[in-house]
Amino acid sequence: MTLPLFFFYVFSTILVASAFMVISARNPVHAVLFLILAFVNAAGLFMLAGAEFLALILIVVYVGAVAVLFLFVVMMLDVDFAQLRQGLLQYAPIGVVVGVVLLLELLLVAGSFLVSPDATSTAVLPINGAVDNTRALGQVLYTRYVFLFQGAAAVLLVAMIGAIVLTLRHKPSVKRQDAATQIGRRAADTLEIVKVKSGQGL
Repeated sequence: MTLPLFFFYVFSTILVASAFMVISARNPVHAVLFLILAFVNAAGLFMLAGAEFLALILIVVYVGAVAVLFLFVVMMLDVDFAQLRQGLLQYAPIGVVVGVVLLLELLLVAGSFLVSPDATSTAVLPINGAVDNTRALGQVLYTRYVFLFQGAAAVLLVAMIGAIVLTLRHKPSVKRQDAATQIGRRAADTLEIVKVKSGQGL
């Protein structure tokens, strides 16, 4: 057994086990921690497959942002999950039916999946073995699809600003800073010069 094959079995075994623990753990904090473990092992599998960019994105974006955000939200909100599970059994038959339908669809897709022999030859961009995965992806994004890439970034920026504007609530009782008023303030409005003679007080 070669070393990459050994690590493949190790990563895949831990990934499957942690994914099962995500859906079976009773404590939501433990479920999020198992989800982080699953992401890390999936990143290891991507590294073995030569997709370094996907592995780094999985660690930086999903583990570093999404999963940690889930963990903080679950820990800070202190949701009463026992109360949420009270009406769970009445929806169990519908959930079982939906699960069986999805399982049949996955089996049909897996059974009819075929890889065309000329799939690599019909690729729009040929694969260059001398260039690593991250560099090749950057060359494609910032040359051929640079306007689409920047357009997607602009859309995400507008969506982020819109979400902040819609959720921001100004309370009238809170004192806030007005930069325009401070900049337009004159010395005569706030400063008074008083000449006091010697020996006299105010």
